[in-house]
Amino acid sequence: MGLSPQITNLIIILGMMQVAKKIPFEDESVLNLCRAGYIASNLIILSIYLYIQNTINKKKDLTTLKYVEPAPMGSSEEGKLVTTTVQAYDLAQLKNLMRSQMMGVLMMGVMHLYFKYTNPLLIQSIIPLKGALEANLTKIHVWGQPASGDLKRPFKQAAGFMSGLQNGSAQSDKKAVESAERAGRGGAKEE
Repeated sequence: MGLSPQITNLIIILGMMQVAKKIPFEDESVLNLCRAGYIASNLIILSIYLYIQNTINKKKDLTTLKYVEPAPMGSSEEGKLVTTTVQAYDLAQLKNLMRSQMMGVLMMGVMHLYFKYTNPLLIQSIIPLKGALEANLTKIHVWGQPASGDLKRPFKQAAGFMSGLQNGSAQSDKKAVESAERAGRGGAKEE
């Protein structure tokens, strides 16, 4: 059994912080090499996501997927029933991954270009690429792992430092779905 992704990310971050101390970022050629590595890393991530999108669209898996989406945090409402297809669910998950990546690039752009931070270039060249290679959609559509166990849709929320503050992940068990159907919460098919 391997280490959890959060632990390996922490190890990588601590290791790269030590490496970054020894890199002469004042040298323009070294800085440009780090920038090129960051850009290359993001282009690889984008190509992975575009490949996944192409694979999802080719498969056209129109299997119906029903699950109960948890209510917003702090709300007294019950969860909402969502009826969708595997293809639509995967495309929505991919859209979230792409949005997250673009936000990271935007933040890195502000930190590097405006605040002149150079050390995060190294860490942000590795951690997001690692995350993209370990994503559930990548495991299913690139590595060819079956969509069962931890990869069963809807995907479980990754346990993290803030997981205790969230309401949990979507419920797809028959009891929760039937209860939501009887209560009339949601059920509109998402396209």
